[in-house]
Amino acid sequence: MLPRATTHRAELGLLLRLALPILGGQLAQTANGFVDTVMAGRVSPTDLAAVAVGASIWVPLYLFMTGVLMSATPILSRTLGGAAYHRISPLTQQALWLGLALGVGGFVLLRSVTPVLVLMDVDESMRPMVSGYLKALSWGMPGVALFLALRSYTEAMNHTRPVLWISIIGLLINIPANYVLIYGKLGFPALGGVGCGWATALVMWCMALMMAAYVARHRVYHQARLALLPLRLEPRALGYMLRLGLPVGLSIFFEVSIFAVIALLISSLGPVVVASHQIALNFASLLFMVPLSVAIAVTVRVGHERGRRDEAAVRLAANTALRVALACALVAASLLLLLRHQVPRIYTDDATVQAMAAGLLLYAALYQLSDAFQVTANGVLRGFEDTTVPMLYTLLAYWGIGLPVGIVLGRTDLLVPAMGPAGFWIGLLAGLTSAAVLLGWRLRHRLRQPAI
Repeated sequence: MLPRATTHRAELGLLLRLALPILGGQLAQTANGFVDTVMAGRVSPTDLAAVAVGASIWVPLYLFMTGVLMSATPILSRTLGGAAYHRISPLTQQALWLGLALGVGGFVLLRSVTPVLVLMDVDESMRPMVSGYLKALSWGMPGVALFLALRSYTEAMNHTRPVLWISIIGLLINIPANYVLIYGKLGFPALGGVGCGWATALVMWCMALMMAAYVARHRVYHQARLALLPLRLEPRALGYMLRLGLPVGLSIFFEVSIFAVIALLISSLGPVVVASHQIALNFASLLFMVPLSVAIAVTVRVGHERGRRDEAAVRLAANTALRVALACALVAASLLLLLRHQVPRIYTDDATVQAMAAGLLLYAALYQLSDAFQVTANGVLRGFEDTTVPMLYTLLAYWGIGLPVGIVLGRTDLLVPAMGPAGFWIGLLAGLTSAAVLLGWRLRHRLRQPAI
């Protein structure tokens, strides 16, 4: 158990101890997508496109699973804070059952993608490769779901470093696995983009097995060691975990899907517009890893202090996390404002794309504060095991406000002449700001109630 924090400085140390390894792990996992894109792109544009289309299908599914399994973190953290060590293992088993069910569901869905490819109007010549890529990757879905469940366990135990190191090792496995399976080395056939799917599945299972071996052996878990025998199925605890996690998974899906829809709406505006949008979005997504890591960490801190029944510490954890997230957002916004003309040069030599991307990064700078606040407030609310109302608020903010504003400004002349991608980015700003206001109101209401 972590020591009690009585000052913002002490709480900051505890928060960063959790958040920094999480940030490193998030960046390492993000780098896997970059490696896949680069290595598949060196085979052919078709292979690159197949991997990109496949990722647009499996990544939202993976993020949904991540959100659902996040429900285990505040439950386990509260249990640990209450020193009910005998309940840690049974509750973690429920998370593993839930993860296994989600993983098998993901396996089945990814092997049934043909109607989705038709709906997405994917070129018929690409469909076999996209389908092959997703079918290969589907074998890894049960593995990654079990990894996510074990990640919730170790994060709740205030030990986040294995997430960092295992994510880095996974990246190091992915590179040679891609090389062997994509290009056909060491006696394996050259599978192109499909090989990328097999490599990703291999990495998913390697990460799951490494995490299982780590939590089984490391002494840091001795107070609440995870035991898989005897097997326990507790329908009530499992049902509560699902009821808590499903809104989180849907909230993440709502946010991810709005970016996907905007990308589709922008795609008809030409390759320059699409390229500039992707550059701005990719870099903004990289910066988002910082407040996201703070949000994951504060979920653990709030759950932990709720288990201790320490209301003052709960409020201290929430306030410190919000301050850290907003400070990081100010730094990120300043960097975007100062470097918005330099950042696009990392991605392309095309002057037109650079200029348009620089303009979009200005809007990204404007929403940094809103984005950091809304994701951190959501993390605090997860620590309170309050997920259903935040889900409804995010649905309203993203789909009821952000997307309609983006469509009106970007594609119509109703208010102003059609602004193209800039209109959609103003819509993102409106949606994220609305989410920040609504979640801030919910958090204020929650903090005024008994915190325990």
